[in-house]
Amino acid sequence: MTKEKFTVTAALPYANGPLHLGHVAGVYLPSDIFVRFLRMNNHDVAFICGSDEHGAAITLRAKKEGITPEEIVERYNGIIGKAFNDFGISFDIFHRTSSEIHHETAQEFFKVLDNKRQFTKETSEQYYDEEYNQFLADRYITGTCPSCKDDGAYGDQCEKCGSALSPTDLINPKSTLSGNTPVMRTTSHWYLPMQNHEQWLKEWVNDGVLDGVKQHDASKWRNQVVGQCMSWIDGGLRPRAMTRDLDWGVKVPVKGSDGKVLYVWLDAPIGYISATKQWAIDNNKNWKDYWTGDRKLVHFIGKDNIVFHAIIFPILLKAHGDLILPDNVPAYAFLNLEGDKFSTSRNWAVWLHEYIERYPDKIDELKYVLTSIAPETKDSEFTWKEYQTRINSELADILGNFVNRALVLTQKYYDGKVPALGELTDYDSDVIAQINAIPGKISALSYKYKFREAQAEAMNLARLGNKYLADMEPWKLVKTDPVRVETIMNIALQITANLSIVLQPFLPETAEKLSEFLGYKTSSWGHAGNIDLISVGHLTNKPSILFQKIEDSLVETEIEKLEATKTVETIFDPQKEDASFDEFTKMDIRLGTILEAEKVKKADKLLKLIVDTGLDTRTIVSGIAKHYSPEEVVGKTVTVLMNLPPRKIRGVESQGMILMAEDANGNLSFMSPEKAFEAGCGIH
Repeated sequence: MTKEKFTVTAALPYANGPLHLGHVAGVYLPSDIFVRFLRMNNHDVAFICGSDEHGAAITLRAKKEGITPEEIVERYNGIIGKAFNDFGISFDIFHRTSSEIHHETAQEFFKVLDNKRQFTKETSEQYYDEEYNQFLADRYITGTCPSCKDDGAYGDQCEKCGSALSPTDLINPKSTLSGNTPVMRTTSHWYLPMQNHEQWLKEWVNDGVLDGVKQHDASKWRNQVVGQCMSWIDGGLRPRAMTRDLDWGVKVPVKGSDGKVLYVWLDAPIGYISATKQWAIDNNKNWKDYWTGDRKLVHFIGKDNIVFHAIIFPILLKAHGDLILPDNVPAYAFLNLEGDKFSTSRNWAVWLHEYIERYPDKIDELKYVLTSIAPETKDSEFTWKEYQTRINSELADILGNFVNRALVLTQKYYDGKVPALGELTDYDSDVIAQINAIPGKISALSYKYKFREAQAEAMNLARLGNKYLADMEPWKLVKTDPVRVETIMNIALQITANLSIVLQPFLPETAEKLSEFLGYKTSSWGHAGNIDLISVGHLTNKPSILFQKIEDSLVETEIEKLEATKTVETIFDPQKEDASFDEFTKMDIRLGTILEAEKVKKADKLLKLIVDTGLDTRTIVSGIAKHYSPEEVVGKTVTVLMNLPPRKIRGVESQGMILMAEDANGNLSFMSPEKAFEAGCGIH
């Protein structure tokens, strides 16, 4: 294989929550396997990732928790980055889009395209939340998907069927801020006229041809990627806004753009470039070497991001000029969990950082299981029972059993020294032929992004060794033909040495242990397939157990934990993230008495309240009009969050918040003391 140059990216995780196993199986583990394999084959590789810290998902989480977007991204960037490190994902850099170099890079990218007249500035009507007095970015709008009819679709895509959407495509749209039906208002934005790029995109996606030159091997692209792209293109591409009316993100760097930021799907992919820039600075390299010239760009993503990486970002790269387009976009389907889809909002998940905390000695076990069930071409499912079965029956009973037998018998018969290879039988020759062939099979599959099959081939080498020892029974034969046993054990040890090589991309910790057992180490794939990796007389070390079997109690505990979450989630929201005691003490919560109340004009949900807080009399706007009339609330003792920054709601400045109890049906109730307390009393 010619030594090639690769820039490999893994989808930037949103810094609004931790990673679950669905994320790992569909993006980060396969990309890590690929990169480790490329490095072993001496390819020039840059492995790039970082946290996506802009967009509506971040601000929505911040609003929900009552904190700033900065606090959200700082928390989750740390959690995500540590989980990647603990799990052994071998990024060259894990960066972040909130960095100064990213803002500069994204703004410069935008200005290049704007100067080349690649954008059009258009005035259009977009959804607006009258209660919150703001335009609604895509993720601030939910509704029914026009394709699959799922009720939880967002304004930019349906996460159930993967359809890319515009807010106006949604049926029965609702604002995620107020829950109200938004209205249309006029605003101006910069648009990418994607319809101008349909012809070259067709040739590039279908045939790998760009401007008459073969760019990539289209046969290696997954059917679901080509199919989704062509469905979009054949349906007619439309202009897509590249800016948004938000106050969190990369500011649009041209005149007349106050209050506007770059669209997250322009901003985020440029994060690959800005991360490369930072890595290049840190390592005295030239970032352009990784984004120009004869280099393969590979994006590992989930299927819900296909359109953005295989249509929108390529358009932007080509329009910019001189930058390489993706050689492949190996998109993964979804991993489900115990009969249901992973859900952050319902807490139906196995969180990576929590798994590592509970089972720090079972990292490779999880990697093996996730790769074995990887959703490469269709959705698959993780269950704790299968996790147990695969570890016990495959890792422990096949790989672990073979390695332990080979090394323990070597210690017993030869004091740990490698015996000589004598005369070969036909069976020996057949086994050696398979040893020679398996690394080539793994290579061919890996270059085609078929890591599930590639790992299975690596395990076939362990199966081969396990069967060989079981068939030869050297523990019996040693009594009658000790010379023959020397040959058998030499072959078994050469298989073990080969396993220490071919397992490195998939099970790096296990491969390292095998190297320690053998006293032999190489990171070159070119050595795999040989039967003279460790020489006669070489001293091996005493082995330990590679894999402990998974007990039923672990499976039962994990399933009970999930079921408990599921039971609670059918009624109430999940528990929020932990807050420190210091954060709690910052909240000034007191009792107040409502003195006056009236409805806010043109707002069905809002009441304007005049509240005596014991310290002052202040105005508070509260969304309780559908539950209480103005007459009902006057004189009520209520709980008031005092030190919430004032903000205007429907033209009225609200100077606090009334805290309410809410049941599973959305009914609200005041929280009042059981005894008479005066306004101003604190709540601790």
